[in-house]
Amino acid sequence: MTVVATPPAPKLELPPLKLGPITVDTPVILAPMAGITNSAFRRLCREYGGGLYVAEMVTSRALVERTPESLRIISHDDDEKVRSVQLYGVDPVTVGQAVRMLVEEDRADHIDLNFGCPVPKVTRRGGGSALPWKIDLFTSIVQTAVKEASKGNIPLTIKMRKGIDDDHLTYLDAGRIARDSGVAAVALHGRTAAQFYSGQADWSAIARLREALPDIPVLGNGDIWSAEDAVRMVRETGVDGVVVGRGCQGRPWLFGDLMAAFEGSEQRYRPDLRQVAESVYRHAELMVETFGDEGKALREIRKHIAWYFKGYVVGSELRTKLALVTSLEVLRGTLDQLDLDSPYPGTDAEGPRGRAGSPKKPALPKDWLLNRTLDDEQTRDISFAELDVSGG
Repeated sequence: MTVVATPPAPKLELPPLKLGPITVDTPVILAPMAGITNSAFRRLCREYGGGLYVAEMVTSRALVERTPESLRIISHDDDEKVRSVQLYGVDPVTVGQAVRMLVEEDRADHIDLNFGCPVPKVTRRGGGSALPWKIDLFTSIVQTAVKEASKGNIPLTIKMRKGIDDDHLTYLDAGRIARDSGVAAVALHGRTAAQFYSGQADWSAIARLREALPDIPVLGNGDIWSAEDAVRMVRETGVDGVVVGRGCQGRPWLFGDLMAAFEGSEQRYRPDLRQVAESVYRHAELMVETFGDEGKALREIRKHIAWYFKGYVVGSELRTKLALVTSLEVLRGTLDQLDLDSPYPGTDAEGPRGRAGSPKKPALPKDWLLNRTLDDEQTRDISFAELDVSGG
């Protein structure tokens, strides 16, 4: 992998991130992303730099029911230093059962709760970024989860958004409730559910949360596309660490850049096309190991192709072929057709990636916004609202 020097930068004086008994020397967290942060991708990222690498979000109900897919999601490689799992749920009882299972069966070293997902199938059931609006429900879930996690000395954190929309912000209330409930850290994505991934993340909201919660770690998320963005977020907001999501899609080496930047190093990864092609093939091989099914693994790798080759000179015909590969042999042959001597294309390969979407009215349960607590009908419905599949 080509490594180049950038202008000298002072070392960022940011101490290791402490989450209960866990110390994360490089305070960088890989955000859980459905269909992305499986063990294959986590391994690729770990090979470049330090940090905390969180598995895909898993629903509490599916985990309690021990569905094969949920058990795959929470599986970790033997050499993963910290086994990090993110749970989604809307029912305190089910969330508590899922945390208890992870603790009693020694399946996790760190647990995160998802209160940030903006996907309609999640929010329309009152979950994800819709849930903190209901203070009683949010408090019950967090307190129950912290209580169960503490039995195994497992640190529990939460990840959330600013709120449902600009008229229904929840992050300051939710942050204080989470702190008072005993969470180890709070992460904030500086967007509302209504924004989805559009527009710009509001780093000023992250700074306000940092100021409001001086006694626990606060982590910032949103629009970190480069190591320089991460350093700037820390300096502008005062956060204790950063959470990286879409910025690393097709760029597992970003974690090497982040570690170098936080240490004040000038080194940055700038891969040529040959090196990107090798990363794609290795990613696919690891996916085969993860799924034990070459066909499924190759279907999964297709979504990564556009991210890996963003900005590189790859003709439309080859891009189409790469998006339809069916085996490692076909992938290898197609990659070999690229102009592998093409250099790193510079800024064209950087910046935003993935679908930003557009602002939209969040899908919510009936009368969800009328008040901050559950009514009788919503209380009855909530125990049946658990999704039985992993979310987005």
